Amino acid sequence: MDRANRRESAVAQGETKLLYPGLAGFYETMLPIAATFVRIVVGIMFLMHVSAKFKLGAAAVAANVFAKNGIEPALMWAYVIMVLELVGGICLIVGLFTRFVAAALAIEMLVALLFVHLPKGYAAGGGGYEYVLLIGAVCFVFAIRGGGPYSVDRAIGKEL
Repeated sequence: MDRANRRESAVAQGETKLLYPGLAGFYETMLPIAATFVRIVVGIMFLMHVSAKFKLGAAAVAANVFAKNGIEPALMWAYVIMVLELVGGICLIVGLFTRFVAAALAIEMLVALLFVHLPKGYAAGGGGYEYVLLIGAVCFVFAIRGGGPYSVDRAIGKEL
């Protein structure tokens, strides 16, 4: 089916019609690139986030994040989360084990939202859940969508 017929079919199915139909090809071409860009950015964000935890050390993270919020054994969870964010960030950047890693990170963000950030309100500046909600939602999308065409998962031909 050519592009014109696909657009007509989409309009017939109740989808929106582009104001500038000539952009349809551009959008179709750029969607996988944009999704890859977002996956890489989120991976970098996790690496930046966990680097602060490594600078503090696992014992400080355990005391200031986990034990303070009643999550025990705090030191074990500090190590688990630090490894998850480090390995997960790298895996998101290259698109390796994307669905599994993104699901694990989405679950981590949900737990962080519920047990650490929710009582502080919405605004991230005040320690609220704004940041973890966004990052968790994006990770959930990648858990469903996968790494996309520009990923190691696609190169090796295997995904969860």
